[in-house]
Formats: sequence, structure tokens, C-alpha cells
Amino acid sequence: MEPVRTKWKIADLGTLIKNSITAIMRGELLLRMNVGKNFAKYLFTFLLLALLILFNLAVEDTLSKVERNKLALKELEILYSDKTFQVASMSRRSSIAKRLADMGSEVQEPSSPATVLEK
Repeated sequence: MEPVRTKWKIADLGTLIKNSITAIMRGELLLRMNVGKNFAKYLFTFLLLALLILFNLAVEDTLSKVERNKLALKELEILYSDKTFQVASMSRRSSIAKRLADMGSEVQEPSSPATVLEK
């Protein structure tokens, strides 16, 4: 004789949740679900999923660090090129003479070449 199947109703959902909570409290949930024979497979699958999630979190963290470092490098490259330009413009003879004159220094560019002393 075949068991009579009734149609599923919304009220059955409340009963299912209530029975599940009581089974969890008693520690019988896995027994009611007949997980015993496949428990190792379920545990292995859970561990694989947990490792996959942890791996994805680590990759995301690394990629965010790479993006932050790229932005920092771009800013440093701009700063470096600006400083290089400033140093190059300061080393010109005309600008050095002008700055010395602005500071009130009496140092000037020599009018004749330097005298070489012989031994």
C-alpha cells in the first residue's frame, strides 16, 4: 500500500521550522536528515567551500593593496618628475646668478678663466 501524499501548504512551513528548531536544540537534526552515511562527504564539501571563501577574501585583499599601491606610485612619479624639473631649472647659470643677485650676494660669474698654478 502506497502512503497517501498530501499537498504542501504554507502552514506546514511553520511546523517544519518548529520541528527543525527543536531538533537542533536536542542535537537530533543530522539524525533526522539521515546524514550519517554521507557525513564525510558533507563535511569535506563544507571545508572546501570554506577554503574557497577564505582564498577569495585573501585575493580581494591583495588586489585592493595592489590598487592602492598603484595610486601611490602614480602620485610619487608625478612628484618625482616635478622635483626633477625644479632641480634642473635651478642648476642653470642664469638662474643661479639671478638668485645670488636677489639675495644681495656679491658673487658673480668670473670674467676671465681660472689661473692654473704649475708646480
